[in-house]
Amino acid sequence: MVLRALENMDRPPYISISSRVLPEFREYEQASTVVVNAYVGKVMSQYLKELEEPLGKGLRVMQSSGGSITAGLASEQPVRTILSGPAGGVVGAFYTAVQAGYPDIITVDMGGTSTDVSLCPGEIKETTSANIGGHPIGVPMIDIHTVGAGGGSIARIDAGGALVVGPESAGAEPGPVCYGSGDKLTVTDANLHLGRLLPSQFLGGRMTLDRPRVKGFMDELAAEMNSDANQTALGINRVVNANMERAIRSISLERGYDPRLFTLVPFGGAGPMHACELAQELGIPRVLVPSRPGILSALGVAIADIVKDYSRTVMLRGIDLDRVRIEQEFEGMEGLARTEMSGEGLAPDRMHTRRYLDVRYVGQSFELTVEYPSRRASSDLAKLIGDSFYKSHLRRFGYADRNEPVEVVNLRIKLNVSMEKPSIEKPSIGQASAKEALIGEANVIYQEGALLSALYQREHLVYGNQIVGPALVIQMDSTTVIPPGWKGAIDTFGNLLLEPH
Repeated sequence: MVLRALENMDRPPYISISSRVLPEFREYEQASTVVVNAYVGKVMSQYLKELEEPLGKGLRVMQSSGGSITAGLASEQPVRTILSGPAGGVVGAFYTAVQAGYPDIITVDMGGTSTDVSLCPGEIKETTSANIGGHPIGVPMIDIHTVGAGGGSIARIDAGGALVVGPESAGAEPGPVCYGSGDKLTVTDANLHLGRLLPSQFLGGRMTLDRPRVKGFMDELAAEMNSDANQTALGINRVVNANMERAIRSISLERGYDPRLFTLVPFGGAGPMHACELAQELGIPRVLVPSRPGILSALGVAIADIVKDYSRTVMLRGIDLDRVRIEQEFEGMEGLARTEMSGEGLAPDRMHTRRYLDVRYVGQSFELTVEYPSRRASSDLAKLIGDSFYKSHLRRFGYADRNEPVEVVNLRIKLNVSMEKPSIEKPSIGQASAKEALIGEANVIYQEGALLSALYQREHLVYGNQIVGPALVIQMDSTTVIPPGWKGAIDTFGNLLLEPH
């Protein structure tokens, strides 16, 4: 009655209800999620209302889980969109990599203030235990790890005399020193000083970077370190690379995955500048740079499927792990999901449902999500669930006790409506050689020292072109650094595939 009265007010307040946002147990996580939802809800709902008015009811919004939802649901549950931008990048990177024949990837999205990394072992991984700004968020989202390592991350000397990069950022205003008004050196400034950015080619020539100004600030920092400017700039790069390496190790080695079995997919404006050095340090055998790395997140948002997630806490163990009962619970959730999707005008024959279970050892305080065993499986359900859980636990933590009983905590379903993806016609091998894309040479500083490097215009490279480092591949939205000892080739989809030689 209270809820109805509030909703019927002339100017109703924004209402966020935990049973709608996160109908699961654990009071603290549920409360934290719904508080974050309420905190951003009023602003998001007003913004989306104003955006929807000229665009119509077909507006959809990207979720953190990698699928889109209606603007209405995003207004009611904006917490589901909290990492939508980085999620779009992972969707775009995975689509690009699968298309190129590399389904096992590690994504590196390096922008201005941070780097987002995600591991996709043949699929996009999700989590329901994310932590954003110290606040637990329980809704499903792509498993993304973020560190304060971006192009705008500020370099400084700490109280102990060590060189530190980030997490503070210069932002867009005042920006890096090379923008002309900032007074704190950043990763972008270091790359410019090292010759890895060309002052006249930034943003396709729309903006000229101030290299002499950077030199003055770099000399000052070098004097503090009793070093020279070149070694100081290389030091900034090494520190920011180390920050990103730790992030990649945390999502790979610490979770039972060997990075040497994956392909690195860098994107964002700065990702391709650091990718080869990251891959070399981690033993990753190849780097796949998309044709438009600076706008890959936008591609991911554009091609994302329509997805809705539902969950329900059940707490089942032992003899209660009955297939009939669990099937009834799933069917009830799926019925609600299909009804809501049909209300959005989506055809039932386009809907595909996947079922999941949150499982733990009895008495354990956290769960692992496993896929629900197929209805066709004839083996004992409890054994099938246990086997899936033990396998996941062994990979995640390095051990598993098959003698310990397990408990199903939550049921989850993901209802998916696939969207049509853009088709790319494979070109024949280009007749032009890579020399047609060569625009000059420049001295670039690497760990090996200053080396004369070829400069290529990305737009003029065609399928089959080969490039040998040291080289820079320049385009409006990014620059790719190919260090000495690396080579590259343009594949059939316009991606740049880099490998050591």
